[in-house]
Amino acid sequence: MKKNTIIIALLAGFLCASIVMLSGCDALAKKQQAGAAVELNGHYLYRSTLDSLTLGLSSEDSLRVTQQFISQWAKDLLIYDNAQAHSSREIESLVEDYRRTLYVHAYEESLVERRMNKTVSDSMAMDIYNKMPDRFRLDESIMKGLLVVVPNEAAKVEKLRKWLSEMKNQNVNADSKTLDNIEKYAYQNASGYELFVDKWLTTTEVLGHLPMERAELEAKLKAGNQVETADSLKTYILQVTEKHLRGEQMPLEYARPQIEKIVLSRRQVEFLQKERERLYNEALQSGEIKFYEK
Repeated sequence: MKKNTIIIALLAGFLCASIVMLSGCDALAKKQQAGAAVELNGHYLYRSTLDSLTLGLSSEDSLRVTQQFISQWAKDLLIYDNAQAHSSREIESLVEDYRRTLYVHAYEESLVERRMNKTVSDSMAMDIYNKMPDRFRLDESIMKGLLVVVPNEAAKVEKLRKWLSEMKNQNVNADSKTLDNIEKYAYQNASGYELFVDKWLTTTEVLGHLPMERAELEAKLKAGNQVETADSLKTYILQVTEKHLRGEQMPLEYARPQIEKIVLSRRQVEFLQKERERLYNEALQSGEIKFYEK
């Protein structure tokens, strides 16, 4: 069996200097000049790779890291080379199939990225939303609104509750007097303030800010739009301006990402099928595919 050899670049340079008249030494010198640091049975590890591992390290640490990396690199290659030497036709076939699959996958991804239309029109989204209502049911409630957290001894909490409740059916905007009052109060008294009137939050996301169990929050959302709870230090007041409860159909804007995923997934299948059909027909017409009689 051919003896496995590991040739360190420094050793190669020393040997070349000692026996410069040997023609084989020129090849080793070229390898060293090209940046090779280690060779193992025709596989090369380059000094640039080793240098990148040791940036900023002391000489001692650099030597240790380099030795460990070379050792692991060599062990991996040795087991790989031995595995190849003892591989069966079945393994080689599996390797070739996997290689082909990787190439095809990368090529098709590139085709989809460069050439497939990724626009989903509003009318198309609405059509799918209406035709597949059960596909867009909420697993948990979602809401828009505000959360104000104040110390238990905070002043004028009743006024805060009143201002929050006034927003129940408002279309909140930047110049809303009620919102202005809430924000001034929050600035002076609150230890926490979250405004999310323009985005949907799930109960899971809201519960990250409340000392409350999921079942309790879901029950209070069903009962009304202002949810209040407290712990030993703080009072938490959640005002919901818009909500959709668990089990209800999602609003279209919330379902839109899922709809786009459905549309683009279907479109990709059709696009790639047409591309395969095109290549097949072109190969038939050009004579690349040859049929032989029995």
